[in-house]
Amino acid sequence: MAKCDICQKGQLFGNQVSHSHRRSNKAWKPNIRTVKAVVDGTPKTLHVCTNCLKSGRVSRA
Repeated sequence: MAKCDICQKGQLFGNQVSHSHRRSNKAWKPNIRTVKAVVDGTPKTLHVCTNCLKSGRVSRA
């Protein structure tokens, strides 16, 4: 569950390149938190990234 319910930010894939320029697969995961938030007047559990929490897109219950 590495996806934000608000902004749909998800996992990114790419290559990790070492100093000797050898490549290996790498996954960057967003910082997801489980938060109780108010949605349509009722508290609901959401998976939200910390960027959405800091910007105020989610009102916590």
